[in-house]
Parts: sequence; C-alpha cells; structure tokens
Amino acid sequence: MSAIISEYFRFAALFFKSKDVMIFNGLIGLGTVVSQTAYNIFAFNCPCSPTKNYVYGVTAIGVPALAFFVIGVILNQNTWDIVSECRTRKCRKLSGTAAFAVMGSIVGRAAVAPVTWSVISLLRGEAYVCAFSEFIDPSTLDNFPPTTDASKIMARFPCKDLPAKLLNYSGEVERRLKYESQLLGWLLVGVISLSVFLLLCLKNCCSSLGYQQEAYWSQYRSNEQALFQRTAEVHAKFHAAENVKSFFGFVALENQEKELLTQCEGPSIKSVIPRVEWNRITGVYMYREMNDAPLYSRLNKWANYTNENNC
Repeated sequence: MSAIISEYFRFAALFFKSKDVMIFNGLIGLGTVVSQTAYNIFAFNCPCSPTKNYVYGVTAIGVPALAFFVIGVILNQNTWDIVSECRTRKCRKLSGTAAFAVMGSIVGRAAVAPVTWSVISLLRGEAYVCAFSEFIDPSTLDNFPPTTDASKIMARFPCKDLPAKLLNYSGEVERRLKYESQLLGWLLVGVISLSVFLLLCLKNCCSSLGYQQEAYWSQYRSNEQALFQRTAEVHAKFHAAENVKSFFGFVALENQEKELLTQCEGPSIKSVIPRVEWNRITGVYMYREMNDAPLYSRLNKWANYTNENNC
C-alpha cells in the first residue's frame, strides 16, 4: 500500500510539473480559495475592539498573502537559479533583460496565491468590515443616537454586540463597508488582469521566437526537467548502492531496484560527476543559438559543447 501511495504522489508531482503554467496557476488559485473560505468559516474572529479591529482585519488580509508570496518565491526553481548564477558566475553573464525576465517569472508565479487570497478576502468583506468599522462616522447614519465614544461603539458592529436600539444600523454599516471592500476587490482584479495582458503582449512582441517554437521550448524544458529529476534519483541511488556495497560487502536492494540498477551498469555510466560539471548546467539561462542550431537549456548547451569536443 505504501508503494502505491508513493507512486501516486510521484505521478501527481510529475503531472503538475509537466502541465501548462496556466493550469498549475489555476490549481494554486483554487487551493487558495478553499483555504481562504475555510479560514473565514472556522478561524476568523473579529475582536470588536478599537484599534484591535484594524490590526486584526489588515493582518487577516495581508499576512497570509505575504506568507504565500514568500513560499511561492522559495518553491520557484528560478529563484535558486539566480542564486546559483550569482554564486558561481558573480552574475557577470546575466544581462539586465535576462534578470528582468527571470525576476518577472518568479514574481508572477509567486503572486498567484497572494493575489487570490487578497481578492477573495475583499470580495467576501468580513476582514474589511472588521478592520474599518471603527472609522465610520456615526453622524453619516440617519438618526444615529449621540454617543461619547463613537469608535468603541462602531468597533462592536461586526460582532453585533450592540444595544437593541443600535442593532437596526448593523445592516447599513455592513452594506457600506462591504460595498467599499468589494469595489476594491474588483478594481484589483481589473488592474491585475490588464497588467497580465499587457505583460504577455510585451513578452510576445519582444521575443525573437515564433509562437510554435515558444511552445516547443516550454515542452522541452518541462520534459528535460522531469527526465533529469528521475534520472538523478536513479543515479544517486546507484552511487549510494556502490558506496554501501564497498563498506558492507553487499547492499540490500529490492527486486525492482536490482533490475533498475543492473540496467545502469556499464562503462558509459559516470559514477561521480565533478562539481564543475554541475555548475555548468546550473543557473539562469535564456534562449541562444549556435551555428543556427537552437540551444534550449544549459544542459542542451553542455551536451552540444561536449559532443563537439569529442568529435
């Protein structure tokens, strides 16, 4: 059973890595919507106290969005490509255009979840109502009774913890604040949509590749990454098995592992790959050509260079 579950998660990981970016972003957005809805239902609890309302409401909108953004940046491979580029090559070969393109890719992918969280929070309105209820001027409400501590009274409206004579105003206060919250939410949706459209137009206009070759390049990178990860896993297991066997005199392998590692044996298999070789295939890469032949990745460039030298 554990093997079946492990294979299922491995297949799911490969599926998400290989599919189109828009599908992956859509799934991230859907997961964020579910998380935000669950949070509002089970965890959101406005303190209904002056000052605390504002801090709690703004935190409920902003802090999870910030956390999602940081996690998105950390999980993006391009982030570590830039780190590796600066560490190994001191960013000497990283042009301004390449840096802008890669940073745009990182920020764009990482922004999906936080933008979704913020938009859904604003459209639902609970956090906004909690944060800004204390700032409503009671004099703007028809026939509102005079009060000495307006902010304290208004801060209690989200909880409906009010005297009976003020409960009639709770609906109007909530409608006013939700109107503002949803207006901001839809404006944010519009701004983000227009920005994405303009950036995609700019990307396609500035690209030297045609649409079909761009699609092919995307497929190549996805397939190369999936194959590289699977092969690296097997190679690491093969290398570990050799070292364990040299220490104990034998290695305990399952039948499937024995068959797999037997296929890896041969004079062409590298037991150890030097650090220099790893550095050559690691880092930021933008599309290049050599003798009119496209080079789609650092690994592609390395293989082309190695083949030419061997010839």
